[in-house]
Amino acid sequence: MSNTRITTAYGARPSYDLHTNSISLKQRSKSANPPQLRPFSGIQGTRPRYVPPFSIQSQQKNTVVINGPIHEPPVTASARGRPPNPKCLKKQQKSISSCNLNASLNACTASKNPRRGTLFRMYFDRGDLPIKMEYLCGGDKIGWTVDIDKLDYSLYLPLFFDGLAEPKHPYKTYARQGVSDLLQAGGDKIHPVVPQLILPLKNALSTRNVEVMCTTLKIIQQLVMSSDMVGPALVPFYRQLLPMFNAFKVKNLNCGDEIDYAQKKNLNVGDLIDETLQVLELHGGEDAFINIKYMVPTYESCYLN
Repeated sequence: MSNTRITTAYGARPSYDLHTNSISLKQRSKSANPPQLRPFSGIQGTRPRYVPPFSIQSQQKNTVVINGPIHEPPVTASARGRPPNPKCLKKQQKSISSCNLNASLNACTASKNPRRGTLFRMYFDRGDLPIKMEYLCGGDKIGWTVDIDKLDYSLYLPLFFDGLAEPKHPYKTYARQGVSDLLQAGGDKIHPVVPQLILPLKNALSTRNVEVMCTTLKIIQQLVMSSDMVGPALVPFYRQLLPMFNAFKVKNLNCGDEIDYAQKKNLNVGDLIDETLQVLELHGGEDAFINIKYMVPTYESCYLN
């Protein structure tokens, strides 16, 4: 059939063969050619599935990989065959991004406050500790409401050692000065309580706070030298205490020709660890060096050097 021209009341209009595409689709009305949205990679006109990254579903067709939790609203049966709405997709992506932001903020908050309050803080807030603060001209100092010699060391010494992990005032001030006073006046009362002090010391070292770790290392040195029996009693517990020593032994400040003012306050973790290991070896008996060398392979004996 050949193309002809037909004259009507509205003028001439072209006629075409049904078997040939002589007229482009653009000349037809919009109702005859409704615009279609560009679908995602997959089957024409189907709704894409949102899948998590690095999964087997991400390699399938008609899927969209998103970074975040998948919360798809319920879809009715009439809307399943419709193409996705770009506005709804943008809103969903915006909600996913805000969800990821909130998750990252929560993770940062959790990292800043990694541990709950210690047992020492609970006793201090309730007022069950026999201590008070004395404000003197030379500085603040804690005062004991009870004679130290009459205190039960099996209760109060582990309690004050638990407060070494506190990084905030006034808890850290009371705990550190309380431990120092108890060790100075303890004598033979300290040796039976050594097994109860291992867990508080391990928790304080595990905080990875430089100030807390330096204070704990100084307390360990004072603990070992407080009695002749404490050093050998700590040897079986080296496996609980020395892993953090091995992790921070090489943490020294390389400042070149500059001045390290932390040496005045003795806050260099690497130097304190070396000093503490030497004190443990000197006062730990004949088995101390073998156990230290097993946990800290880079340590060299202070007797041989």
